Amino acid sequence: MSFLWDLSSIRPQTGIVMPGETIPAIFWNAVEKRGPNIWLRQKEFGIWRRWSWTQVGEAVREIGHGLLSIGFDGRETASILSNTNVEWVLCDLAVLSANGVSNGIYPTDAAEQVQFLSEDSRTTVLFVEDDEQLDKALEVRGRLPLLRKIVVFDMEGLRDFDDPMVISLDALRALGRDHLRAQPKALDERIASVRKEDLAILVYTSGTTGKPKGAMHSHQALVYAARGYNTLIARDESDECMCFLPLCHIAERMGGEYFSLYTGARLNFVENPETVPENVREIAPTVFTAVPRVWEKFYSGVMIALKEASGLQQAAYAWAIGVGQRVADHVLRREEVPGGLKLQFRLARVLVLDNVRKLIGIHRARFLVTGAAPISPDLVRWYLALGVPMLEVWGMTETCGAATGVPADRIKPGSIGPATQYNEVRLDPQTCEILVRGPNVFMGYLNLPEKTAETIDQDGWLHTGDVGVVDEEGFFRITDRMKDIIITAGGKNITPSELENELKFSPYITDAVVIGDKRAYLTVIIMIDQENVEKFAQDNDVPFSNYASLTRAPEVQQLIQDVIDTVNKKFARVEQIKRFWLLETQLTAEDEELTPTMKLKRKLVQQKYAGPIEAMYR
Repeated sequence: MSFLWDLSSIRPQTGIVMPGETIPAIFWNAVEKRGPNIWLRQKEFGIWRRWSWTQVGEAVREIGHGLLSIGFDGRETASILSNTNVEWVLCDLAVLSANGVSNGIYPTDAAEQVQFLSEDSRTTVLFVEDDEQLDKALEVRGRLPLLRKIVVFDMEGLRDFDDPMVISLDALRALGRDHLRAQPKALDERIASVRKEDLAILVYTSGTTGKPKGAMHSHQALVYAARGYNTLIARDESDECMCFLPLCHIAERMGGEYFSLYTGARLNFVENPETVPENVREIAPTVFTAVPRVWEKFYSGVMIALKEASGLQQAAYAWAIGVGQRVADHVLRREEVPGGLKLQFRLARVLVLDNVRKLIGIHRARFLVTGAAPISPDLVRWYLALGVPMLEVWGMTETCGAATGVPADRIKPGSIGPATQYNEVRLDPQTCEILVRGPNVFMGYLNLPEKTAETIDQDGWLHTGDVGVVDEEGFFRITDRMKDIIITAGGKNITPSELENELKFSPYITDAVVIGDKRAYLTVIIMIDQENVEKFAQDNDVPFSNYASLTRAPEVQQLIQDVIDTVNKKFARVEQIKRFWLLETQLTAEDEELTPTMKLKRKLVQQKYAGPIEAMYR
């Protein structure tokens, strides 16, 4: 069967690309082998700074020796409180090279959360990005008796600051150079002492149902998963990747840092979360992994731009995307694409679709990867119609990331694919819960043996909490989280994620939480997309003075009602949404309603907005 992209560029790589049984071993082997090749790029003050493997190795060695000079012992924990940047990676690799345990803390976490995570992980050295993060550390250090040193990446605004516990990263590197001269083999001895079964990193869960739990991953599991990723979707040293999701989340830590470390693919760091769309166009990644919210945002941007286009441009897009959709239909049915349709598609790309891809920044992408949350099947089809395969993967913190993945030659929108080659996946025969077993499964939760026993059964199966179905080809589809399934007052089982995904396909809706458990009908709390809804209001002369007044405007209410009416047509009457309420506060990652990955916390939202919810049922 003929495809419109080169499958050979996506085929799995089963051979070992870079030897090593621990993360430090792979890293230092890579430094020796790849030396002058560029690995990391980061934009600073408008200029891209490049880091070769040799330069990264020099920095990691200096930081590692610096840690030894301040008494950092093997098996101690160091935490990193910072946005995603090159320094994050340098310190992570230095900690692991010093035979330590590396832990990440979200930069949006409050001081109390920093205290809990540092205390629970027994952190002795805390790396912080800047004065803002330093303030959090200083606020709680009196309650952290194990904490000995705070290391600051960016000392801007701290020139006159003097505290014996606080040191800059540059000063730590200077100490490391002195230590290296005095004890040149000390770090190498630490690297050699790292065992593959040792605890390497802690990744704390988002804590949507209580305090965060520290998932423990060994070097063995991380290496096994990184090699496994290459048997799912191969990368190599010619690939350009973006690193912009939080590195304390398993998706970027494994799929970004460690997978790139293993394969040699270049990592490009964005300036900040707000510049992602601009940086994507600059970088033009050949492999692009992101969460559904990013893909939704790109789609929304195209739809909004289209509304401002001329009638001729709109007609050209409608024709071109129509051709793309027909091609996508053949591909999804695994049929040969007719020659005439191929010619039309090439013309559609030249005239329209390639410009859409450039507008997003995916014109060089061999494929796109989506994960970490459910995505609308229509969105997968749309990217496929542009000529770029979007492959959905599924996994969780406890599985070291991806445990299933959609193959490039068998795309099924709405499916998370079959089990990967490196682990087993099956359904619990009684509950249909998805279970995973394999060497990539985590060691357990730090300090929580009871929770670990609840999660991993005696046969080694990880209970994921996701409910699903599997088809005759072994493709899994998640129907919902076990705890999220709604049973209405009439006894109807509803999977809210299906409705929520359809709603989020609208450029005017960022997130949604469907309500209805033990209720007579379904309602929904909606977080609007501020930028797109504000533009709608400005284009239609809708008056508003602030975010709350924008959500209350009758025209905006009708705009969202129209979206809901369209979505309702796809569902049976009992599954349709009867009423909605728009969140009247503009939420950011600092707000308790959102997880660090910008998803609404269902349980907390239902508790906090109980009043508006009850009003929808009066």
